[in-house]
Amino acid sequence: MINKDVFHIRLNNMVLQAEQIMDPSLKTCSVAIISSEDPNGSVIALSSEAKEEGIFHGMKVSLVRKMSHNTILLPYNESLYNSINNHIYNILSRYTPIIEPNGIGNYFLDMCGMDALKGDMGNTGLSIIKHIQSQTNLSGIVGISINKLVSKVITDVVSDMIHKVDNGDEKKFLSPLKPQVLPVVQERMVNRMLKFLFIKQIKNIQEMSKQVKEFQILFGSYATLLVKQSNGSDQSPVMPPYYLDHIVEQTILPKDTNDKNILLAIVKDLAEKVAFKLRKRKQNSGRVQLEIHYSDGYKCFSLGKIDDIDDYSVIIIFKKLFFCANKRRNRIRTILVDLCRFSPYVEQINLFDTYQNRSLDLSRSLEKIRLKYGARSVQTANILQALGCA
Repeated sequence: MINKDVFHIRLNNMVLQAEQIMDPSLKTCSVAIISSEDPNGSVIALSSEAKEEGIFHGMKVSLVRKMSHNTILLPYNESLYNSINNHIYNILSRYTPIIEPNGIGNYFLDMCGMDALKGDMGNTGLSIIKHIQSQTNLSGIVGISINKLVSKVITDVVSDMIHKVDNGDEKKFLSPLKPQVLPVVQERMVNRMLKFLFIKQIKNIQEMSKQVKEFQILFGSYATLLVKQSNGSDQSPVMPPYYLDHIVEQTILPKDTNDKNILLAIVKDLAEKVAFKLRKRKQNSGRVQLEIHYSDGYKCFSLGKIDDIDDYSVIIIFKKLFFCANKRRNRIRTILVDLCRFSPYVEQINLFDTYQNRSLDLSRSLEKIRLKYGARSVQTANILQALGCA
């Protein structure tokens, strides 16, 4: 079922805006938000003044310090950004109960049926932005269309505070844009093929797709999705967090790395966190996605499931997913895991002393220590090193 009025709210460079609100003197300064103070840390967000200094996203902290002595480097303040994010969510909930967060400072709103209560959708979008600004001093923009795909593309490419694409104009709106605005083009195979064919605009994809057989040969399993997205078709619903029963854990590395030992230590740490949550829920997971974010902005992922919830079993699964996803030599910035499709875990009664039984007993013993003395009370040396704590 297609949503008839979907908003995408984007608070431009929210992490930088948040820091400038906390310290107004930063508004006219060259500022870069960095993953860590380590020389191998990288730039996550930056001001226009920093861009003028030649600084860019993903640049190493050591290089920033060499290039510009005027740029103020601020560490990523996750607790501050999450606090503001939650406050924004509460503001948006006054306009519709159906809100889907889409990363820090980004939100989808299903406004279907709200026009009877709120009036014209364009005016409603303007009211939302003004409300947020009056409450937080954060500025933003709104994209309005009949679906999530087009609404998000609007905020990606249009700088107007409010922009609406009318029902039926989705294909026309997308036609002159670069293919990179489509989510499916993030897939490596699709991106490479479009570059090989010198495809510069979405209208070229729209024309090519009329040759169905040839198009299918060129893009394989991605052909159908590419056709749909290039024509502005998207039937995915806006899903509030309470509809999405997920366990999500991620680690942003203090510095980008492709050091196998460090990365596997991070994977092990994530596995132990997830295993603990699954045992607490007494559930296993029918769908696990492990996602790798590289320093150049590229993402890769792999899928699996978890049947056994002792630490050892989950660590093995996560390592397999990591090796399956990590097919590049580039340095890695973030590793994220997302679990859903939960079902009750039934512990198998085994009269024999198996390694899995001992692993589950050990996992439970470690839980008691961590619950009493803190989550980081029992850690291996390699995870402490990986997190920059050693």
